[in-house]
Amino acid sequence: MKIGRLTISDRASEGVYVDASGPEIERVLRGVFGADAVFLVAIVPDAVPAIAARLRSLADTDRCDLIVTTGGTGVGLRDVTPEATRLVLEKELPGFGELMRMRSFDRVRTAILSRATAGVRGRSLIINLPGKPAAVAECLTLLVEAIREGLAHLQGRDPHAPDRPVGDSPAGG
Repeated sequence: MKIGRLTISDRASEGVYVDASGPEIERVLRGVFGADAVFLVAIVPDAVPAIAARLRSLADTDRCDLIVTTGGTGVGLRDVTPEATRLVLEKELPGFGELMRMRSFDRVRTAILSRATAGVRGRSLIINLPGKPAAVAECLTLLVEAIREGLAHLQGRDPHAPDRPVGDSPAGG
């Protein structure tokens, strides 16, 4: 399993502060996918060209199975992660963002301001997460089942019968 973790932050990319959300992505996903998961780590500024280029590279060149971003999903002037992500997606999966907003809203009323999304590029599942470490952990935990199923489909496996490729349904099924 190859996982790209991309932190989007002007200040973290300039070394003004240490990225805490990216390592939180890795901590949570190691718990899900185990020690064999390989992480490709990057930090880019809040700029559409930089974000889109790194997403393309992680999907097309590095062939990451999963790419998880953190930061840039709010309504601030420099928050452009969803726009950059949509530029590279082949299929958008809005349910990921909808679930994160819905489940977070009862605890954090400003969760409705999140514009996080997700989608597919080639065989890579790309997910935008908020920029706070606690929100990263909470959202990833909510999404684990959907992530596993999405990855199975992208890898050509039937997620409900792990030994059977997608499209190989039993007779009469």
